Amino acid sequence: MEALLAFAQSNALIISTSILILAYIFIATEKIPKVTVALLGASVTLLLGLLGQNAKIDGVLNEFYFINYVDWNVIFLLVSMMIIVSIATRSGMFNWVANEMLRKTKGHPKTTLFCLAIFTAVASAFLDNVTTVILIMPITFVVAEKLDINPIPFLITEIMASNIGGTATLIGDPPNIIIGSAAGLSFLDFIQELTGIVIVILLVVVAIMTFIFRKKLVTTPERMEEVANLDNSNTIKDKGLLIRSLCVLGLVILGFITHDITHIQTSVCAMAGASFLLLFEKPTDILTDVEWSTIFFFIGLFVIIGGFEKAGGIEIMAKWLIDVTHGSQALASFVILWGSGVLSGIIDNIPYTATMTPMIAEIAAVKGQAFALPLWWCLSLGACLGGNLTIIGAAANVIVSETAAAKGHTIEFMKYLKYGFGCVIVSLAISSVYIWLRFLQG
Repeated sequence: MEALLAFAQSNALIISTSILILAYIFIATEKIPKVTVALLGASVTLLLGLLGQNAKIDGVLNEFYFINYVDWNVIFLLVSMMIIVSIATRSGMFNWVANEMLRKTKGHPKTTLFCLAIFTAVASAFLDNVTTVILIMPITFVVAEKLDINPIPFLITEIMASNIGGTATLIGDPPNIIIGSAAGLSFLDFIQELTGIVIVILLVVVAIMTFIFRKKLVTTPERMEEVANLDNSNTIKDKGLLIRSLCVLGLVILGFITHDITHIQTSVCAMAGASFLLLFEKPTDILTDVEWSTIFFFIGLFVIIGGFEKAGGIEIMAKWLIDVTHGSQALASFVILWGSGVLSGIIDNIPYTATMTPMIAEIAAVKGQAFALPLWWCLSLGACLGGNLTIIGAAANVIVSETAAAKGHTIEFMKYLKYGFGCVIVSLAISSVYIWLRFLQG
């Protein structure tokens, strides 16, 4: 065993790189659940001594203790927001909003598509994408059935909207949570820098999808009237819970916005809100709704990347990017933006982002924070928007695809790619113009 540990220590970079690459391969192929891959990779990292297993060595704090590489701000923010969303959903508030929007459209298919897309995008900015599509899909199937329209145009547009909307805020998509924590960017920073351009991208993409599906978005006046008269009077199941949930969500978001003033971490704000709501619920019922596989996937991944970072891999990547771009901020920005957009459509954007954030942090240490600032926003835009490229590009895509197939509406990989490829190219092109004008010009 000692000989194995000594070998691992002397070849730490090669071994940690191999563990990371193998983890990526298995995550991408989905032959083994990704949480299993992450935890297995983390176990091997620790067993080979690539990170420390003890908090102290001879009474002195161990800086390479594996716990130090887990970003607990990300973990507690995710868990807390999952709890808040789970409790708020039980009041029926999200379904009420969606139904009310559908009634206002008076059953016009194109207007309905637009409203569903906008609702999905706005919800995704404050909830996780998976929760949002789970909320909107049952309504989508009901509307499609009543309008006698194939639901696939609605579902594909909602996938696009969920990934675009999630880009707008710190809590909208897991990559942003990772980036915000690593870069020290606040909720308000994301609102100021990304929300405006995300709105532009959303409107353009929804307009494109409406045009593409225009011949399929046709129904009869009778069916339009039926949707216009949807009964929404009994959608709210618990008014007391609705009021509590709205107050807590409002206060938590206010806490996110005022972070620069209060200096209270987003995870602490979310944890306070979640714990208050739990006072009125049975915790065992609510905690079953937390996506624990996602949480442990994050923890395992942080440990794997920690081993790679300790071995010097992140520093090498950062130096390579600086060298290949000849120290050009503009070139580095666009390499990260477009590279992230393509790769995030092929592999899970969470491990990709978790790997890239230490690299950009290393670049910031070498070239300064001002040089790295546009790189952070490029990573966020590329990683989140790139999820629209393929039907496996993001968790929300997979959930929608599997649910649609179960209901007899298969979204084929290549068929989706036709729409996803074009929308991602347009999204990244608009993002490139924004990054250039906002950060790089002059």
